[in-house]
Amino acid sequence: MRLGVNIDHIATVREARKTYEPDPVKGAIIARDAGADQITFHLREDRRHIQDSDVEKLRAVITEIPLNMEMAATQEMKQIAVRIKPDRVTLVPERREEITTEGGLDVVSMKDLLKKFIGELKNGGINVATFVDPVEEQIKASFEAGADAVEIHTGEYANAKSEKERERELFRIKKSAVYGRSLGLKVFAGHGLTYTNVQPIAQIEEIEELNIGHSIIANAIFLGLEEAVRKMKKLINEVRNKNF
Repeated sequence: MRLGVNIDHIATVREARKTYEPDPVKGAIIARDAGADQITFHLREDRRHIQDSDVEKLRAVITEIPLNMEMAATQEMKQIAVRIKPDRVTLVPERREEITTEGGLDVVSMKDLLKKFIGELKNGGINVATFVDPVEEQIKASFEAGADAVEIHTGEYANAKSEKERERELFRIKKSAVYGRSLGLKVFAGHGLTYTNVQPIAQIEEIEELNIGHSIIANAIFLGLEEAVRKMKKLINEVRNKNF
């Protein structure tokens, strides 16, 4: 199973003071060298953390492992992606008022629009994933819109208030992963995953990649970023019994 490390919150700390440190690009390099299989970032419309200059630098230095650009399905972001050429674009919902992404993209209601949008990205040589809730209709719509992959939103699982609720959400994720794979989609997962809740998700064999950011960056304050990445990789590998 691959681990994509999301570096957004390194930039969040920097932007709190509008200064030059900590540098998310340096963080990406440390994460890569610590064993990250992918670097993920979200270029938001409001530029609250990652900036355009970060994207340029990331594309220049992250060449050994894939670069995954999370973005809203807007013309501005499409133009940036086609120019920068990340290895993958993950289409996510976005609202200025939200603290973080609050749920999956409603692909069902946007399918016709997304068909053209995804097609243009793929014509630019970019693989495309949609970030969706664990709902079969959304996964089917992603397939019909031309996506190469789905990333299943694990937020409800991560925020579950009881073990019963957590098990219910885990079942939904597992069922959705099986369905996505049956359609020929690659299946990823992410959002709200931590050192304490990641392993049940990592055990789902249909999921081949997890994208994790906040928990790794938060723990890096105490552990250092290299050790924080290594610790997360170890937890994932323990239940997958694979070498990466």
